[in-house]
Amino acid sequence: MKKIALCIVGIYSFALLSAQNPTDSLNTERSDSLPIHVTNSFSKRLDRFSSSRFYQMTYIGVPLVVGGLIVKSEDDHFRSLRNDYLPRFSRHADDYMQYAPAAIMLGMKAAGVQSRSSWGRMIVSDAFSAILMGSVVNTLKRTTNVERPDGSNRHSFPSGHTATAFMTATMLNKEYGHKSPWIGVGAYGMATATGLMRMANNKHWLSDVLTGAGIGILTTELGYYLADLIFKEKGIDSFANEDMFDRMEKPSFLSLYLGLNIPLSGYDIDEQTEFSTSSGSAAGVEGAYFFNPYIGVGGRFAVSNTSIIVNKDQAENNTFDAVSICGGSYFSYPLSSRWLVGSKLLGGYVHYPQLKLTDRTVFARSGFCMGSGVSLTFKAKEHYGIRFFLDYNLFPSHSSRSSEWMNTLTCGASVAITL
Repeated sequence: MKKIALCIVGIYSFALLSAQNPTDSLNTERSDSLPIHVTNSFSKRLDRFSSSRFYQMTYIGVPLVVGGLIVKSEDDHFRSLRNDYLPRFSRHADDYMQYAPAAIMLGMKAAGVQSRSSWGRMIVSDAFSAILMGSVVNTLKRTTNVERPDGSNRHSFPSGHTATAFMTATMLNKEYGHKSPWIGVGAYGMATATGLMRMANNKHWLSDVLTGAGIGILTTELGYYLADLIFKEKGIDSFANEDMFDRMEKPSFLSLYLGLNIPLSGYDIDEQTEFSTSSGSAAGVEGAYFFNPYIGVGGRFAVSNTSIIVNKDQAENNTFDAVSICGGSYFSYPLSSRWLVGSKLLGGYVHYPQLKLTDRTVFARSGFCMGSGVSLTFKAKEHYGIRFFLDYNLFPSHSSRSSEWMNTLTCGASVAITL
């Protein structure tokens, strides 16, 4: 089995409580938490690191770029997922969606809505960002010569549409994210949709989209940093309590789910045929409602595929597909005002479509499935964050002739909206 690692990203996560001031999470500890001298010391160090300017500039973009490079060898699996479920998808909305956050930002500015920066400072910041983004993207396209999935040219890596979309989303969030958390959620949601549509349109590989998103965010952060050096305190507004978090806040969330499947076992279709799978991909949505900071209920809907190997050496052209919906208990513990660890215990339903192999057809089947997992969440802003996860799933056999179960791991990351 190939050794697989994954860092995928996007943008967001959670919380610490003060008995005297609920918004100042670093001053006091509740009596039901760890001892004050232990938790405060660890939490302060963790939050101090997470709140530094360098970390805030790089914590999203760098993992996205690294994740794009790591997942490059698995691009075929995610393209196969697209071919299985959206083989004839062809839309052009992504050509316009990439600019939508910038249009909204300029419209709000022209309407007199207060933003982070003055007109001059904003234009300089955005100009720096666009020049940096365009230079990096075009240089990589010309030097890497990666062929597009549809074979139209060799300018696939990285995705310029996605880089532009995440650049403009970051601009909008920087200027108006203080107004409402849903501005940032909407901006990055539109950018994510742009990247997904580039894949659905068969114009880009997943690695192109992840790397493009990272470049778009990093160059915008750098563009605003350069403008800050030039303008210093001139033409800028700061907003109170932008980065105040409550550690004991309920960590309810709704997230995009994207990961790599790592099968741990196979099973026999019949006495003559051993069926196993290699690595694949999974995509879907996941969410949970928490009754308190520690316990909640939720669920996950996901579609997945894995490559098929018969009798240990015969690779099939078709893929093993599964559609699952699961629900159960979710657990969380706040390490600090920004970081949480979590786990879950799920049960649900899985459906396997009809599977055509070289010499036989395995009919569609459904059954009961179970799963668990661990996660690490980082709260970037009050209402959005990013969750890194490693899930374990136990699926029934695709074949009614087999009583064996399939064991798989799914590792990846999810963009989360905290509710």
